[in-house]
Parts: sequence; structure tokens; C-alpha cells
Amino acid sequence: MEEVLLRLKELLFPSIADVAVLSVDVNIAIVRVDAQCTADGAACPVCGTWSNRFHGSYLRFPADVPSGGRRVVLQLKVRRFTCGNSDCARRTFVEQIPGLTRRHSQRTERLRSTLVSVGLALAGRAGARIADVLGVSASRSTVLRLVDALPEPEVAAPRVIRVDEYAARKSRHYGTVLIDIETRRPIDLLPDREASSLAAWLATRPSVEVICRDRAPFFAEGATVGAPQAVQVADRWHLWHNVSEAAERAVAQHRRCLRALVTPAPDPDPEPAPERDPSGSPWPTGHRFADRTRARHADVHALLEAGHSRRSVQRQLGMTWRTVKQLAEAKAPEELFTGQWQNRPSVLDDYKPYLDDRWNEGCTNAWKLWEEIVPLGYKGSYQRVRAYLHKKRTSPRPVVARPPSPRTVAGWILRRPETLPRPNSCCSKPCAPTAHRDRRAPQTRPRFRRPC
Repeated sequence: MEEVLLRLKELLFPSIADVAVLSVDVNIAIVRVDAQCTADGAACPVCGTWSNRFHGSYLRFPADVPSGGRRVVLQLKVRRFTCGNSDCARRTFVEQIPGLTRRHSQRTERLRSTLVSVGLALAGRAGARIADVLGVSASRSTVLRLVDALPEPEVAAPRVIRVDEYAARKSRHYGTVLIDIETRRPIDLLPDREASSLAAWLATRPSVEVICRDRAPFFAEGATVGAPQAVQVADRWHLWHNVSEAAERAVAQHRRCLRALVTPAPDPDPEPAPERDPSGSPWPTGHRFADRTRARHADVHALLEAGHSRRSVQRQLGMTWRTVKQLAEAKAPEELFTGQWQNRPSVLDDYKPYLDDRWNEGCTNAWKLWEEIVPLGYKGSYQRVRAYLHKKRTSPRPVVARPPSPRTVAGWILRRPETLPRPNSCCSKPCAPTAHRDRRAPQTRPRFRRPC
């Protein structure tokens, strides 16, 4: 019998000493292991004094790693000892088995490490579901709490860091995130984006040699004060992003020049063009969205000139803080006309000039035109082509392709010359047959087709 218990001890607790297995009870759903500690005494967790003065005992029932699809529960008999140090604040203490139990824990260290590994890999909800499949009952909060209790990993002294901002609540509360460029891992989060906070953080880390940041003035000031020995490098992504925004604004200011790229079809019954704003705005004065923006801009600036604060303007006009900020910072309402009221871009936009040319040549068969633009790279549906041609056929005014959007033209300006579309190409993609033509074709062909 003793030999069987020794083998059970080696099987259940292979790396834990001073533990004896007394019995094992197995039923359909649970395995109960009766065990106890065989050490002569224990050290006080407060003062470290060794004591073997027995005070009492009780049973603990920590859950262990499941075995064979059954839950495993230890019926562990633990002893309470009296501390021999009269100056110690703890008069009695309970023994803990290293590698098996810890104070106030309802799980063994093996089960705890298993749940921690699952939580690190899958987080809360998914981790709780996988734990249930493994035979461990744990909620998502328990899994997250075990992961949160892990000690902070030791981070090597950073040499090249990245400084950027993050939004805890967009347009209201921002913080600072610091990332180690060499390891590509976040190092720390600061609660704000003030220069003093960044300077204080850098002052405690003299190993920083290079600081990669955007062009925010508070980051520049904090990096200069906190790490004067470091080289400050402009962030390539933010530089390119700012260049693209500037190019798009410049193109938007010359939106009328883009209309010359599209030759309008002859209008049999020309109508007088809507009156345009004398300031050169691309939006007519009769446009309801443009008129509303001009009225809002005038109301906001009138209240600001009267001495009201932006918060007061927000309350009086019933606008959001972001809307008031945009209107207040715009010197003229035309600065807000950035194309947000145009029709949304379509996958057919790049192919509309080709369709217009074929339409003017006399080909009005939607199916044939769809078959012609599919080898050119069009990945949309036949119904979209048919709707565009139906609009051309039934509209009293001529329907032609829209001019390229400011963002598209800005993309042309910023792209490399070798990646620009060919002059005679209908789109920016190479005109090669697509391998998915049959899959994208409609289930049934149109019943009536007009010949070209």
C-alpha cells in the first residue's frame, strides 16, 4: 500500500517535496486526493523565524489541474504554527507548500499557471470558454484578474524610443504612449500629453539616444528638456501624412480646374447654371448644404465677436464642441467645403470615361460594355454598369463621369512616376484579364439586349 501511495505522489506531485498522498477517491465527475505536508516546521512569512510549535490544523480544498476529463480537488491538511519571535506581529501562521499553494488561493500553482497561460493567449471571454472545455470552471473576470496579478516584466533600458499620443476619449482626453523602436513593444503610458510629463519620464532614463516623434510642440519641448543628449528624429509617417493633407487641400482649392478634365456632353436644352459665390467657392449659393454652412459660420463668428466663449456658443446653438471648433477656426466658410457633400466614390468611377466614350460611339448595350471593362480590371457587378447607363438613357440632362476627386489627384501628385496610370488607361490598374470573371458574372443573362 505504501508503495502505491509513493507512486501516486510521484505521479501527482513530481516536483513538490514534503507532500504525502494519503488516499485517492475517484468517481464519475471528480477526483479527490487526500494529502498533507510532511515538513518538520515552517518559516514565519513576516519575520522569517523557523517554528515547529504546533498550534492547530484544518483542511483546505484547492482545485488542481483536471485529469482524464475529471476535476481534481485536493483535500490538503495544513498546520498552524506559533511564531517563536515575541516581537513579530504575527502570533500564529499557516504553512504554505512551495510550488503547490499560496495564501488565500483556491487553486494550486499548477492550475493557476495554466489559467494564466490561457488568459495571456486568449484574454477573458475566449480564455474562459477554453478553460471550460479543459474542465476548469473560471469566469472571464477570474482569468483577467490572474493575468493582471502577474509581475511587470523587466524592460531593458531603451535606446531608441517612439513618442506618440493616444486617445482615451477622442477630442477630450489624450495620453502619451512610448514604444521601444528596436523591440517594437510599448514601454509605458503617460496619463497626459504634457511636456512636463514626458520630460520627467525621460529624465529617469538617460540611456535614450534617439527620440522619434511627430511635430507636436509639447513633445518637442519635453524631449529637449528631459533628454538633451538624445537626437530627435521626425516621424516619416507623420511627415508624409502632413504632406498628403497639404496636397489634398491645395487640390481642393482648385476644384474648378478639375472640371475641365471631363468634357461635358452636348446639352440639347441648356439651362442656366446656378449662381456661384463671388468669392470663388466651388459650391453654388443655392446649394442647401453650402448655405447652411455659411449661416452656421456667420452665427458662430458673430457670437464669438460679441464676447461669448466657445462653450457658450455650443450651448446657445446646440452644436457639438467639435463643430464649434471647426467653424471658429475657419476664417471663411469655403475652407470647410472639402468635398464631403459629393457623391460617394464608386468602383465604377475609374471606368466611366471609357463608358462615356463608348456611349458616344453608339454602343449602348450594358452587357457588352460590362464585358469590355472586366478585362480592364473592373471588379464590380453588371448591375452597377446597367444602372449608370440607365441613368444616362433616362436623365433629361447629360450624365457624364465626375471629375477625379481631390484625394485622387493628390494621390497622383504623391505617387512615383513609374506607378502612375498610363495616359490612355481607364484606371490606375494594369489592363489585364481577370481570373474571376466567371464568378462575378450574374446568374442569368438579360432577357433583352440592344445591339451595338
